[in-house]
Amino acid sequence: MSALEIKNLNVSIEEKQILRNFTLTLPKGEVHAIMGPNGTGKSTLAKALAGHEDYSIDGGSATMDGKNILDMEVDEVARAGLFLAFQYPIEIPGVSIANFIRAAKSSRLPKGEDVDAIAYYKELYAEMERLGIDRKFTSRSVNEGFSGGEKKRCEILQMAMLKPDYCILDETDSGLDVDALKIVAEGVNHMRGEDRGILVITHYQRLLNYIVPDHVHIMWDGRIVKSGDKSLAIEVEERGYDWIKEELAATV
Repeated sequence: MSALEIKNLNVSIEEKQILRNFTLTLPKGEVHAIMGPNGTGKSTLAKALAGHEDYSIDGGSATMDGKNILDMEVDEVARAGLFLAFQYPIEIPGVSIANFIRAAKSSRLPKGEDVDAIAYYKELYAEMERLGIDRKFTSRSVNEGFSGGEKKRCEILQMAMLKPDYCILDETDSGLDVDALKIVAEGVNHMRGEDRGILVITHYQRLLNYIVPDHVHIMWDGRIVKSGDKSLAIEVEERGYDWIKEELAATV
């Protein structure tokens, strides 16, 4: 099966265990959402899968279409088809958006091949228009001096141009007003399809009003403890997470 498969993944940072036998299968063609309170390991999951060096893999496996990604370097994971949209996108002074995305696209081509400039800019401008990004931004340094909404739209622009097999959106809705949220959500929905799996990590149900997931998972203490459909997200919005804690306590 074409899927991002995570089985019994254990991850720690500075000898503190964060993920505990975390298991999830994200098939291509589906959108999954992970919700949970602060400190439960949602961002740790995203960064560990992307190969962040601060995180120690203590056990378990993670494969993408059958390929082990835990032994890959960060750039190898990205070239293999995994995209991570950060909660707090970093600034890259001196590197323009246009050159940054073009270099990323070129890195995924066979050695000796390059991106056709005319076709590239035609596609870039079309995607920028879809996301409400002014063409002048192509010459600006990546995320430098950007507002929160501009940074998040830039992340979705990168995703649209790179066309990864699997996308992890780590709290992409953080800091967005309603208008920016709708634009970002439209960009993500445009990327949905049978050849791509999308994992949305969020605290709040509001994002899922616009990006309706096929499955919703509740994460607690480093693992998934409950799964369902969109109605589960609505229930969390209405009741908070205390009832999850009470359910877990009752099973101990």
